Amino acid sequence: MDKEQLFEARTNPDFLKYLEEARVNSMKAEDIGLMYETLDSMLVLDLDEEKVNKLYEQILKTSFSNVEKILAKHEKLNLEGDNLLYVRALYEHSIEKWSHDNFDGAKDLIFVLANIVDDEALLKSLNILIIFLSSKIGLDDFYDTRVDLEADVDDEKYGYFITKFRFDNQEFLDENKDILETEYKNLKHLLGN
Repeated sequence: MDKEQLFEARTNPDFLKYLEEARVNSMKAEDIGLMYETLDSMLVLDLDEEKVNKLYEQILKTSFSNVEKILAKHEKLNLEGDNLLYVRALYEHSIEKWSHDNFDGAKDLIFVLANIVDDEALLKSLNILIIFLSSKIGLDDFYDTRVDLEADVDDEKYGYFITKFRFDNQEFLDENKDILETEYKNLKHLLGN
């Protein structure tokens, strides 16, 4: 969207009414897809921060609740349909923690994700994040020095996640396997085993 289209959307009462109805209805129905669609629109349009925050809180509540139900059935989360959005929510929450220098909180959540996600490429990326979080590198420094911001995303489903780095993923994991093993040992209590 260009500036003119953004201005038009921000000032169109019918569109704003539709967005508000979508926000309220999606939260009531706990419709993760519609909640994210509405959230993304509200963020692009830079709308009411309080309403954005309430919607994001509901996304997290819905995601945690549904992930709990999936795990109770001893299943893992694939990156399809609503599961992708649940993983996205938990991942974004961990990145938010990292952005506030809550390294341990971010690492805990990334570790749990690594153990409940059924996707090899994302698992490797999550393990890479665990290694960096163990070193307590700031998120901005991490982005500036380790993430390949120019790389194309192989598959649309990975667009929500950091999967491209300025090094070979497998090589990095091999070189840092001792750190990763130690982190897994220290964090395994989070899995309830």
